[in-house]
Amino acid sequence: MTTVAAPAPSPAPTSSGANVAARRRRMTGYVLLAPAVIWLGLFFVVPFYSLIATSLYGPKGSVLTGYDMSWSFGNYWDAFKSYKGPLGRSLWYGALTSFFCLILGYVLAYAIAFKAGRWKNLMLVLVIAPFFTSFLVRTLSWKLILSDNGIVVDVLQAVHLVGQDGRLLATPVAVIAGLTYNFLPFMVLPLYASLDKIDHRYLEASRDLYANSFMGFWKITWPLSIPGVVAGTLLTFIPAAGDYINAQLLGSPQQRMVGNVIQNLFTNANDYPAAGALSMMLSIVIVVMVMVYVRWFGTEELL
Repeated sequence: MTTVAAPAPSPAPTSSGANVAARRRRMTGYVLLAPAVIWLGLFFVVPFYSLIATSLYGPKGSVLTGYDMSWSFGNYWDAFKSYKGPLGRSLWYGALTSFFCLILGYVLAYAIAFKAGRWKNLMLVLVIAPFFTSFLVRTLSWKLILSDNGIVVDVLQAVHLVGQDGRLLATPVAVIAGLTYNFLPFMVLPLYASLDKIDHRYLEASRDLYANSFMGFWKITWPLSIPGVVAGTLLTFIPAAGDYINAQLLGSPQQRMVGNVIQNLFTNANDYPAAGALSMMLSIVIVVMVMVYVRWFGTEELL
């Protein structure tokens, strides 16, 4: 009877081989990150550094002869004193836009997530359909809708909500309405993503515990949708506060936002230090507000 020898065990990998494999894995991660890092460096870090430098320029003789770096931190105070009205108005319009988008978007996202059934995908397509049209064209359409001879003004005059010589264009109402319409999809999609993940058995359990519809919503649906609320309000508030198209087309000089001021300083007045300082102030204010807002809700809730 022959005896078959057991196969010899394969040699254990050496420590040097393991180190080489670990380095290869790390290098693979760096290679995959490289395109995004290069893209952000070229189109975010470099322009942001240029903006900071511009905000600290000082006049070199006159505006016509150009500017030089003089570390003029006083540009910030001068810009704030001169344009604190448009800056505060932009933050206020952005907050109102976020509020109205939250009210309208939550209802729409809730209907899609819980009530749409087999029409869910179609309704989501309809939500993002406006993105297939130019932002400028959509805003111009609101200018036609809210025109003095339009049907909206005629109806409001008929029910005596607007005087016979009243109007909607060139008012805060028109600007906020345009902002709400243009940024509503940014609110609906994060809300839908949060609501769609809610397990319906939680709601059934709340009804078994004798909770009515309102209490079930307040104790279960709303807390579980908080990450979508936070993400949606941030995605809405940040671009709305910096927008200038809606104020330009639907408003008047009394509704001028900080984006209009920055655009005018850069393109018409050639006051680059003031424009850079105002841009940096808007960025800093928004970043601080976002940090406080996220901290208030808690980062654990977002995760």
